[in-house]
Amino acid sequence: MKEKINQVGRVINKIFNPEVKISAIRYVFSFIGVMIVGAVLIAAQGEDPIYAVKAIIKGAFGSMTALGNTIRWATPSFLTAAAALVAFKSGVVNLGIEGQMYVGALTAAIIGYSLDLPNGVHQVVCILLAGIAGILWVIPSALMRLFFNINEFITTMMLNFVATLLADFIVLWIIIPQTGETTTTIRTPSILDSAKLPNLIKGTSSSYGFFIGLLVLLIIYVIFKFTIKGYELKQVGENLRFGKVGGVNIIKTFLSIFIISGFISGIAGGVEVTGGYNRYISRFSATMGWEGIMIARIAAQNPIAIVVVSLVWGALKTGAMSMERVTSLNRLTVNLLQMLFVLFIAIDYEGIYTSIKNRIMKKKEVKRLMHEQESTQQS
Repeated sequence: MKEKINQVGRVINKIFNPEVKISAIRYVFSFIGVMIVGAVLIAAQGEDPIYAVKAIIKGAFGSMTALGNTIRWATPSFLTAAAALVAFKSGVVNLGIEGQMYVGALTAAIIGYSLDLPNGVHQVVCILLAGIAGILWVIPSALMRLFFNINEFITTMMLNFVATLLADFIVLWIIIPQTGETTTTIRTPSILDSAKLPNLIKGTSSSYGFFIGLLVLLIIYVIFKFTIKGYELKQVGENLRFGKVGGVNIIKTFLSIFIISGFISGIAGGVEVTGGYNRYISRFSATMGWEGIMIARIAAQNPIAIVVVSLVWGALKTGAMSMERVTSLNRLTVNLLQMLFVLFIAIDYEGIYTSIKNRIMKKKEVKRLMHEQESTQQS
């Protein structure tokens, strides 16, 4: 009996190690901070903060339709955060997720409306080719880093603008004239039914893309947690020279980081087309790529935590739209709170605590020395 208790104790200590405790404290303080700021902002606009929060919760989870909409907006978060996780966990900065999504979405849309393939095959082909398009778009950044030592921070970010503008150009000047579409927006024809992912909850735009996102996160977790390849990815990304000394194929492994991250980003765009909009629409992703980066940061690059944070993120998006309908508040209020949450998470609470503690200890030490000096002078 005593041995079983000790085993349970060891498991608890392993789960709640110092790193986990620090992360938990960071989440708690960040959440409290956001709630305080949110209450002030909502009250300043003449609304009841409690009523607004209830409206958000009801809009996100109050019905099957609400739940479906939450899942719909959590799905791209799964995939874009997974793409960011692969890069950041390997020490690489991929800020081009947005652009890789766009080329993936356009590819899926073209395959979706132009090819007549069997149901099931068509969906897989659309998503896989979308992922390959994401790879092709990120490879130049990897090559420029490897052979010309150009920081991928700059190249991946700048290629976002190229991707969005190029995709719109192709649709506006090539696809629309060829298909004879009459539209006031820049968009492709709707994809065929055989290319559409099955609906998850009727009456919503949620799709089986949700399970694709979960599967991708599971695979990433296994790779980084249990495989040699995952160790090599982290080693090379963190230190190219050290990885080379350790016998790792630098070029192959470094390219693998970009390929995996770009592939997932492209899939995210493909899922948006096949399971969401059912066509490419200009500016369909205003912030999805950047949100994935923020979610990966909030989740501390933990695949399991990304699932939770993405669901909360999707719930806030859906709930904000519901709140906007029943109050005078704008959904941008919730968007602002999301950004503030990211900022609060980034605060080094441990460093602040250590700094305050050191100052207090230093003051106590100074007082002690002064007291000893006064005692010596009196004697």
